[in-house]
Amino acid sequence: MKRVLSIQDISCFGKCSQTVALPVISAMGVETVMLPTALLSTHTKFKNFTFKDLTEELIPITEHWKKEEIKFDAIYTGYLGSREEIEIARRIFDEFATKETLIFIDPVMGDNGVLYTGFDEEYARLNRDLCTKGTIIVPNITEACFMTGVPYKEEYDEKYIKELLAGLSEFCTGIAVLTGVSLSEGNTGIYGYDIKNDRYFNYQNDKVNASYHGTGDLFSSVTVGALMNGLSVEDAFKLAADHTALTIRETLKDIDSPWYGVDFEATFGKLIQALENAR
Repeated sequence: MKRVLSIQDISCFGKCSQTVALPVISAMGVETVMLPTALLSTHTKFKNFTFKDLTEELIPITEHWKKEEIKFDAIYTGYLGSREEIEIARRIFDEFATKETLIFIDPVMGDNGVLYTGFDEEYARLNRDLCTKGTIIVPNITEACFMTGVPYKEEYDEKYIKELLAGLSEFCTGIAVLTGVSLSEGNTGIYGYDIKNDRYFNYQNDKVNASYHGTGDLFSSVTVGALMNGLSVEDAFKLAADHTALTIRETLKDIDSPWYGVDFEATFGKLIQALENAR
């Protein structure tokens, strides 16, 4: 059985980060190990949430793993809340990754042209440095802009997307995939660049007019699970895009559905079937 290390926070209530990664990747038949960077009572869309920084626990945990000779087939990073956590993630890559290890980096730090609260240009630079270690990196357009210095645009064309990918290829040596790319009205998807093979790929599906916290975590987790099941990069991203859209639509069917996250639990059966069909 393949084993994935997921490095991100735990929100006890609300569907995001580890509480999405652990069940989703596990349901896809892959052992999922958590390294929690922080413990929150809820995710940050709630008011007055509690927050416990776990940064000081990360090195002791990984030192114990080294003594036990625990190894990983993939290392997956999501939201990293501080500069120190980014540096620790780099150290983990160096100490646990081999040439065969998939390093999947989602450099979560902003959206809609702005960085999230508490982050600055220096944080973006450190994320850029982290992405030099990635086999696959999956920034959205905002995050790519902050890492490349390309001005953010609300309206864009394919030439602009390729300009961003060219900027990412200056420090990423693997595969750079932009998420949330809309190349036509009513569609959204991904646009990727396989840097080593100088090859572009993209996938668009129907855009669902709804927004839920944690959909990016669902997308990335499904992608990682699919890659560990042997799907090609393109097929893995296609599966993740389609399943994320399906799950949003499923959530919208329930008029009393929670605003704090998608009902990914309701679509596990369809995810496993889609995975079987894609193999």
